[in-house]
Amino acid sequence: MKVIRVFPRRTSYTPADAYAFVGGPPLWRPEADEVHISCCFSWDIAETERLHRAWEQYYPGRVYSGGPVWNSDGDFVPGLYVRQGVTITSRGCNNRCPWCLVPEREGKFRTLPITPGYIIQDNNLLQAPKGHLEQVFAMLKSQRRAAIFAGGLDARLVSDWVAGELRGLRIGQVFLACDTEEAIIPLRKALAKLSFLPREKLRCYVLCAFGGEAVEQARARLEEVWEAGAMPFCQNYQPPEKYIAIRQNGKPWPGSGRGQQ
Repeated sequence: MKVIRVFPRRTSYTPADAYAFVGGPPLWRPEADEVHISCCFSWDIAETERLHRAWEQYYPGRVYSGGPVWNSDGDFVPGLYVRQGVTITSRGCNNRCPWCLVPEREGKFRTLPITPGYIIQDNNLLQAPKGHLEQVFAMLKSQRRAAIFAGGLDARLVSDWVAGELRGLRIGQVFLACDTEEAIIPLRKALAKLSFLPREKLRCYVLCAFGGEAVEQARARLEEVWEAGAMPFCQNYQPPEKYIAIRQNGKPWPGSGRGQQ
């Protein structure tokens, strides 16, 4: 079945094949059985609805809208809604972090059939049973490119065994997270286990501005992450209902930008 995939905006993960489009229908349109409008960000819902109407003019009754903004059901299909190289081997998360929509949209943690890829985009890979992790690591060893754990590894779950498995891989980047002040302690422990990796390969998502956090508080946590041995990656909080520009004294926060919910 030939499926056109349409995206409201281009990201680094947008597919680049002949059946992937960003925005409205072009003058040249391929024959297709279905058109899927894929929406990742809540602030793109209105644009998704507009695109649905626009593509429906040329493919009546064959246009469907969906995407992570509503839910992520079913198995992962490589290259369909994200570019080749990205893979997702599990969905959901058993944590209930107040800033995260994953449990609401994807439910409790569950594993998926493993498909090849070198960029692991799971929400919380290390919640998987050991057997699943062994299969994921074995798959990564067969890839031609170095592994990137872009979905992030829960620092609290980085055991000696996990660190040993990572040591046996070619690593491009490992992302951890430090979203609260309390998270710095397990982060330091995880970084100690991963000390065989240089700082440029140890990245850390740092949630900022959640719950009215001041710039000074966020900056202090970013500096703690740096001192612990990881490269901090600032993610300014965005509420699910709309995009907001986070401001300090009437000016945008440093690095303020859109982030996926």
